[in-house]
Amino acid sequence: MKTRLITVAALLSSTVSAGAVSLDRSGQSITPLFLDGNQVQLSFGFTDPSIDGQNQAALGGAPIANVAESFVTAGLAIKYQFNEKLSFAFIVDEPYGSDTFYVESPVFSTLGGTGATVDSTAYTALGRYKFNDAWSVHGGIRYQEISASVTLGGLAFNTPGTFTPGTATGVNGYSGNFGSDGAFGYVIGGAYEKPDIALRVALTYNSGTTHDLPTVESLPFGQISAPGATTEVETPESINLDFQTGIAPNTLLFGNVRYARYSDTDVQPAGFFGATGSSLTDLEDGFDFSIGIGRRFNEKWSGSISAGFSTEGDDDLISPLAPTNGSQFIAIGGKYDVNESFAIAGGVRYTFLGDAIAAPGDNPVADFENNDAVSVGLRFEYAF
Repeated sequence: MKTRLITVAALLSSTVSAGAVSLDRSGQSITPLFLDGNQVQLSFGFTDPSIDGQNQAALGGAPIANVAESFVTAGLAIKYQFNEKLSFAFIVDEPYGSDTFYVESPVFSTLGGTGATVDSTAYTALGRYKFNDAWSVHGGIRYQEISASVTLGGLAFNTPGTFTPGTATGVNGYSGNFGSDGAFGYVIGGAYEKPDIALRVALTYNSGTTHDLPTVESLPFGQISAPGATTEVETPESINLDFQTGIAPNTLLFGNVRYARYSDTDVQPAGFFGATGSSLTDLEDGFDFSIGIGRRFNEKWSGSISAGFSTEGDDDLISPLAPTNGSQFIAIGGKYDVNESFAIAGGVRYTFLGDAIAAPGDNPVADFENNDAVSVGLRFEYAF
């Protein structure tokens, strides 16, 4: 029961989690490290968000078309069991991401031309040592690459600026391109298990990583960044608590709590900070909670259902680069064992995205309500 149901639960935790804490996408799951035997997993996820809004009445009330672009993610996990006590896992995932863009004209709309793209890839090598059947420790290193681009457009950014004396350009038309940079972090944790009831509680700490991103900033009148400029960005440290337990024959209760410290993730490129005195980002720490039930139906089929939510920020005023505030989701998954070596798993997730007010510089300009996202995932598993 343990192996088959864990893999279904793991699929749902690693399927693209639109609307999770801030920029989170993969949740940095290390579940493959706890699988039995040797295994290779290849996973794919697709998310189609719908985030549309409306300018506030005082600004004309015009509708804002969907600002969120659909995206695909992929992941790889290899787990190897050296002996009864020592095991290893290598995991490739996309821990952070963003794809937003306001398609309206920047000349006649409040936020037209505003957008953000964040791409990341992480390579994690983990080892696990079991002291006995109950206690174990795990840890390893993570190499992570990240890049981003940001544009700011629309009348909401058309305020007096200080780039050129006497020129009221503001930051309407700002563009910031942040090239890729890699950095190392680490992972450490421990677990308690009771195999006879499939109980496991695992606590994992993921360190933050500090990146110096090559930076080119510009406004309509020209480049404003110095040659060779870089912007220091720190990705958040986080803590994951994963748990599971058997509650009936062939039935497993599982869940996850994740905390990510995004308040340390400030993006302050020199040109933008010099003009505004502020950061491109204004992110809050947050929690993800999920719980679900998995069941093995027969020798071939197993499935699960889960639900969860992400905490909301203290203020509904949100950056227009990510105009949602908290979320709730429900997901279902299934797994088919083709034979003793090969299996296919899949899942579907529906996410309710929390209402928010887009407020560049804490100036409310647009309302975003009743939005959602649909995610699907597919995983191929091969045991060797």
